[in-house]
Amino acid sequence: MMGRLKNESGFALILTLVITALMVAVVVEMIHQVYVDTSISRGFRDRQQASVLAESGVMAVKKALSQNIDPALLSSFLAQPLTDEVGTLEIKISDENSKININYLVDGQGNYDIPTKEALLLLISRLKLQKGSLANVLDSVAFWIDINVPSRYGRADPLYYRNQKPAYSARNGKMMTLTELSLVNGITPAMLDGLVDEKEKLKLRDCLTIYSNQLNSVINVNSASKAVLMGLDKSISDSVADQIINRRPFNGVGEFSKVDELNKIANGAWLGRLTTSKDLIKNNALLLRITAVAKVKESVRIVEAVVSNGSFLSWQEY
Repeated sequence: MMGRLKNESGFALILTLVITALMVAVVVEMIHQVYVDTSISRGFRDRQQASVLAESGVMAVKKALSQNIDPALLSSFLAQPLTDEVGTLEIKISDENSKININYLVDGQGNYDIPTKEALLLLISRLKLQKGSLANVLDSVAFWIDINVPSRYGRADPLYYRNQKPAYSARNGKMMTLTELSLVNGITPAMLDGLVDEKEKLKLRDCLTIYSNQLNSVINVNSASKAVLMGLDKSISDSVADQIINRRPFNGVGEFSKVDELNKIANGAWLGRLTTSKDLIKNNALLLRITAVAKVKESVRIVEAVVSNGSFLSWQEY
């Protein structure tokens, strides 16, 4: 009888321990779930706050620009991150008119625009590509923009695009985004991210744009990078580009005469297509990219917009 009681007592003890362990496991799981739900809720809140903060930054800069505030002064003011109790906001303003417009590689009649073609060749030549590939790359880009001239361009083969998985066609029009270049036959991410200026860590994609304003494809000499300046003409050597940069800002195209090489191409191949910040402001033709990076705790949101004449040409949030 005593043995039976001992067995029953031992079984009850084991059962109690099992139930206790199960209850502890349930409580731990409940606590973990509450923690996860709270973290998700806080993460969502932080992302929303970061998104609103970034959007507000872009809208504020757009409003300031509409008041004819000099972008250079505004950039100087925004050089340091803005901080409040919610988070931090970094805003960068860059000039799209300081870049080569790849959409102007081909004109409306299917012919190369010579200054743009030569500039792109000079830019791409600074990348470590195989010899003889430069013309092929531009042929493919030209065909992407205008498919009506395939016979002139060696790599402009529509079969290449039809054989892709999934298959697609060349746009046959101006590119809508710079990322679209990666769809073109012969254009690789490594090429777009290749350095054209190792000192400034400037990539090829940093020197290109697809946007234009009412002044069409103009280049702001005051804000163009050294790589772009050297891409304007073979006469713009490393030392001449430094001379241009040291003479900046030019207060109008009339001051290009301060640098003989610049003045020559401004009155030659690039006639009417080299400009200055002052001329752009006077003609209400600023074409600017506003990048706002907002951080709220661990959450980061980025808004990137291109603005021209008070209107948004593009808006991306990620």
